[in-house]
Amino acid sequence: MKILVYTDSDELQPWLDAIRLHLPQAQACGWTPGMAQADYALVWKPPQQLFDEQGAGLKAIFNMGAGVDALFARQLPPGVPVLRLEDAGMAVQMAEYVCHAVIDHFRDLAPYRAQQSAGVWAQQPLRLRSDFPVGVMGLGVLGERVAQAVAQFAFPVHGWSRSPKQIAGVQCFAGSAQLPDFLRATRILVNLLPLTAQTENIIDAGLLAQLQPGAYVINVARGAHLVDADLLAALDSGQVAGATLDVFRTEPLPAEHPFWQQPQIRITPHSSARTLPEETLQQILHKLQAFAAGEKPGGMVYADRGY
Repeated sequence: MKILVYTDSDELQPWLDAIRLHLPQAQACGWTPGMAQADYALVWKPPQQLFDEQGAGLKAIFNMGAGVDALFARQLPPGVPVLRLEDAGMAVQMAEYVCHAVIDHFRDLAPYRAQQSAGVWAQQPLRLRSDFPVGVMGLGVLGERVAQAVAQFAFPVHGWSRSPKQIAGVQCFAGSAQLPDFLRATRILVNLLPLTAQTENIIDAGLLAQLQPGAYVINVARGAHLVDADLLAALDSGQVAGATLDVFRTEPLPAEHPFWQQPQIRITPHSSARTLPEETLQQILHKLQAFAAGEKPGGMVYADRGY
């Protein structure tokens, strides 16, 4: 079994060491142009040349992350299965991040931080959780974990996905026909959708207008889901009260971008959920072993869906 590995970072050697440790019968090597045909490819943001050379000779492609939009930007060999990470320690991180953002907004904690700097002692008015229903767009492994975590704090929680889902404690909506009902029921919107041709620019003026007045937006999926100018306009009009953004169209976020100067927006540098190396390695190795044994592991990606 020959396994090629490509990552756009400088962390190639730990992957090779782990494969050689757990799969001593395999030959693992970093991809170089013109290398001999491999059986499997483990990749993160690979160049097109890799697929042009390896082509349909690959038995499977393993994406070293949960998001596959960068992979599908390449011309992949037809008929070769693609598998992605399903969690690798990211789900609990994402749940932590989103719950923190939801609670920070609901409890109106920002004024307290300002008051501390000014030496002011004053309580903010009480709020009711029932007035702050949370809607999670995207109910995959990460979205389901986030929705369940938020529900533990007794918020009304709704979920929306492409296909019907059933999640305890979450009212689920599905398909384009039910999207308007989902949006009307949502005051705090959490985006965890995969980025596809159908979901790019989905958070636009039309969608924001359908949320409950004074809405709050939490984007932890991809920057291209959000139309930046439409969010700024919705903040100016008061339709949106604020946002927590972890992902952006251009990363790092350019210094001249107006988000930096908007006090109603909280910015973090794509850090809501980071892949944990050991968990990532173990999950991919288990998938590879299962696939080599003729089994069908989880995390299969379907090109017609884009996720």
